[in-house]
Amino acid sequence: MTDAAPRRRSRGGGGAARRAERTSVKIETAKYIERNIPNYEVLTEEALEVIETNAETILEEVGVNFVDNPAALDRWREAGADVQGERVRIPRGLARKLCATAPSEFTQHARNPEKSVVIGGKNLVLAPVYGPPFVRDANGGRRYATLEDFQKFVKLGYMSKWLHHSGGTVCEPTDVPVNKRHLDMLMAHMELSDKPFMGSVTEPSRAQDSVDMCGILFGKDFVQENTVMTSLININSPMTFDDVMMGALEVYAQNNQACIISPFIVGGAMAPVTIAGTLTQVLAEVLAGVAYSQLIRPGAPVIFGAFVSSIDMNSGAPTFGTPEASMVTYGAGQLARRLNLPFRSAGSFCGSKLPDAQAAYETANSLNMGLLAGVNFMLHSCGWLEGGLVADFEKFVMDADQLGALHGLAKGIYMDENGQGMDAIREVGPGGHYLGCAHTQANFKTAFWKSNLLDYKPFEQWEEEGARDTYKLATSRVEHLLATYKQPELDPAIREALVAYVAEKKASMPDAFM
Repeated sequence: MTDAAPRRRSRGGGGAARRAERTSVKIETAKYIERNIPNYEVLTEEALEVIETNAETILEEVGVNFVDNPAALDRWREAGADVQGERVRIPRGLARKLCATAPSEFTQHARNPEKSVVIGGKNLVLAPVYGPPFVRDANGGRRYATLEDFQKFVKLGYMSKWLHHSGGTVCEPTDVPVNKRHLDMLMAHMELSDKPFMGSVTEPSRAQDSVDMCGILFGKDFVQENTVMTSLININSPMTFDDVMMGALEVYAQNNQACIISPFIVGGAMAPVTIAGTLTQVLAEVLAGVAYSQLIRPGAPVIFGAFVSSIDMNSGAPTFGTPEASMVTYGAGQLARRLNLPFRSAGSFCGSKLPDAQAAYETANSLNMGLLAGVNFMLHSCGWLEGGLVADFEKFVMDADQLGALHGLAKGIYMDENGQGMDAIREVGPGGHYLGCAHTQANFKTAFWKSNLLDYKPFEQWEEEGARDTYKLATSRVEHLLATYKQPELDPAIREALVAYVAEKKASMPDAFM
């Protein structure tokens, strides 16, 4: 190549450079949402006080069960609770007093410090679907999930601009033994992404493996002094705390790692059919769970969780995107803020079997409700299908694209000089247009949220390009993201140590698929 060639390109206005920029792979992650809009509140002060009083009454008179966990019963007894068998009755005010040591917000550190998130306050952190045993895509249909599927979802999460968090069990890799798959899932989050992630909660020893692997990734001292995992602890509603989930909670709290204390509510099955009754039970369960975390380690980071759906009284199936679930979520947000705790709820919830109109309606209702409810950590924000049984690849990218709209809504209305636009109105005047005015030229790149998926082309162009519907566009988007994925760098010594840890743990036990 001669010296003349690069000089000609330089003088030519940078056309080649611009083309290269348009076609290059850009891996951009938006900062977690910082709301500039008010929360939507449905409960009056009087209603909040009634629910809080009733929740304390439930804890004191009805109590909660801590199953197969003698150590937990001893802790509660020493704290002043009335323990009879496995039933724990908590004196009025005790749980609330214990909850007071939990932080109102905390930072979850990512291995890439630029992608660390602050959970609490006016912030909203978005994480993908969690827990489905099945996956679905355009090519393979509905099937049991594999480790390869899991790894693809982690890659998609890493490549998705509006997703702040890598999540946890994005799908359940059923081709790996139950007692070993958590190691592969953690390795995928640590190696294939540099966003924050969740730990394992399916057995206390697996929670400890999560802590140990984070010790390799971040350094043991760093893990003890900082939060690097936010993990899901479900309560067996109504009012039952099992030894598996509480065992995982104990491990994480002892090691300064965050837990989402989350009742699992299907109204009419696990809680009363009424909104106020459900909110009362949710608050009682969260108070007991958060208080227990503080018995383990005062100051341990926790999140007030509320997974809520209603029920179809004909089939018994859970329903999503309903007014009742929204009202519970709005009310739970108010209760969480009164406890000064971060709040987890909402997601891309739907009961549909396909990413169709039903899925879109229900998902839109659920996502927007979560933004307005003041949710701080939104698990299941993309990829959820069939009531949580399926993680869908096409829906993952559809939902992830729509998360950008949440970012836009959360900005609110700018009322600074630029936002008022008076210079533009004066410049254009009556009968003109704003396309070429100085204000438009200065703002057009950032003024409007732009979908990376949906089609806005004229009919003729859309038809010439194959008349693709949203599902087909999403299939292309999945293929593009996976084809252009580039793994984030990881210190080879750290990776080697993680691989060795996983190999040693797997070799230490026989495979178990139950």
